Amino acid sequence: MAKKAVATFSGDKSQNRNVVKCIRMVKSERTGAYVFQEELVPTDQIKSYFEKK
Repeated sequence: MAKKAVATFSGDKSQNRNVVKCIRMVKSERTGAYVFQEELVPTDQIKSYFEKK
């Protein structure tokens, strides 16, 4: 039976609880296709992350 892979963030575990992975869909200027931007953002800055373009 195959084992499930679990993704973990390296570093101090108490610090990682204050970070969220945000994924935003942005239209590429070069090709016109949509690309996904992934970024680790502190939980208190999530709203401002999605407001900027």
